[in-house]
Amino acid sequence: MHREILEKTSELTLALGLDESPMGLHYTNTSPDNAFSPRETDTPTREKETAGQIDWPAVFGNFSCALGHIWRARRKHSAAAFSARRFGCPGGAFWLGFLKPQAETIIHYVSTGVPGQLPGECYCDSPDAIRGIFEYVDPRPAPAEWCVVKPLDRFAENETPELVIHFARPESLCGLHQLATFVTGDPEVVAAPFSAACGSLAAWPLHYLQKGRTRAVVGGLDPSARKFFKTDELSFTVPWDMHIQMAMRHKESFLSTKTWAGVSQKIARSRRAWGE
Repeated sequence: MHREILEKTSELTLALGLDESPMGLHYTNTSPDNAFSPRETDTPTREKETAGQIDWPAVFGNFSCALGHIWRARRKHSAAAFSARRFGCPGGAFWLGFLKPQAETIIHYVSTGVPGQLPGECYCDSPDAIRGIFEYVDPRPAPAEWCVVKPLDRFAENETPELVIHFARPESLCGLHQLATFVTGDPEVVAAPFSAACGSLAAWPLHYLQKGRTRAVVGGLDPSARKFFKTDELSFTVPWDMHIQMAMRHKESFLSTKTWAGVSQKIARSRRAWGE
């Protein structure tokens, strides 16, 4: 990765009051050494489901959230890696591009469940509603064997992330939000669509890019994944090209004004309140 971009990213991170490097996401045929990764599990495809060939107790028994592995990678300044056989949960397999269409069992699980058999998460009021959302977002099939999430400074010179992910509380998040508008001139550049937390990191930003729309995506709004975020923390994911603009141009923006200096004082108070 270009050293100047890393230096400007560090300056941006400091200006935003963040204490960790943003993470980059890319697809590759090589898994990083010592990456945090789910246990290997057979992919629960719709075809296997129709044929009655899925051991659902085993699938749920091997459950692990993608954000849990990313949380560990954040804490250890390391990498998290996912594949068609190391996906953690069927939701993660879907949102990261390793499984499509989603199994009907999971469609019912995310919505109303199956009476007497499977409790529902009640994130949508009917299987039809969640099925329609899954069909609409239509995650891009994974273009390589592995989806890898790791700090930007862990990318080799010949590697380029597709997406860049910040984890931030509201005061810093407002800086990211406004800066995205600053570099694009688009008042609707930031979106917060319904999604599992991992979908906000991958599927939705890539969905917008495939539609010819550059969008930043706020995530971490999935109640099931909140345990893997700091209190009050959300994610903010942008395409690589937008990140370059944000990193290279942030000193031209409001981040260099007295207004932001006042916000920075609130960021410092927040960090003290959380013992950081």
